This record gives sequence, structure tokens and C-alpha cells, in this order.
Amino acid sequence: QVQLVESGGGLVQPGGSLRLSCATSGINFRVYAMGWYRQAPGKQRELVATISSNGMANYADSVQGRFTISRDNARSTVYLQMNSLKPKDTAVYYCNGRFVATYWGQGTQVTVSS
Repeated sequence: QVQLVESGGGLVQPGGSLRLSCATSGINFRVYAMGWYRQAPGKQRELVATISSNGMANYADSVQGRFTISRDNARSTVYLQMNSLKPKDTAVYYCNGRFVATYWGQGTQVTVSS
């Protein structure tokens, strides 16, 4: 059974930081491209960052320079370090794994507010 389980979300003040984790099981993590997406209320889900199986990262323009995606193949886990958070970063953040099939986690809420 494939599982992607996000954690690390919460409430943070503007300018603060959070680190999201996505622990996977049931897949050969090393060959999967992994990504983080987010969906704010009333908006479509959007790409935040991706990391290929060989570690190449790409970012949405809106988070470039503030967010860092990384992966630990030994732990089958992908991370998203989020710094300098802004209220517009408020959303549910979803982990995504893509190879032959695509899998999604259940999401974790990130709220940036004073």
C-alpha cells in the first residue's frame, strides 16, 4: 500500500519558518520525482517545488529564494524548508510522488498570520 504522509504544518507569523516533511512508503522512493503543491481557499492547486530522482530542484517564481526542497533517499522522505513566510503562502500543502504512477498525500495546513 502506497502512503505519503505530510507533517510539519501549523500557524506561523509572517517572516517565520516551517519545515514540512513527507514520509513515503510502498514505493521505490529513489526513482520517484517528488514535489510539493499547495492549494489556497478558492484557488486551484499550484506547483511549489519539485525535485527529480537525481536531486535537481525547481521552484515556482513565488517561492524562489525562500523555499528549499530536499530529499533523503535513505529515509524515503522529501522536505520543504520554508523561510520568510508571507500571508499569501497560507494554503494546504500536498506532497506528490511521480514515476509510472502519481501519488498524493493528504495535505498539511500552513497558516501565516500575525
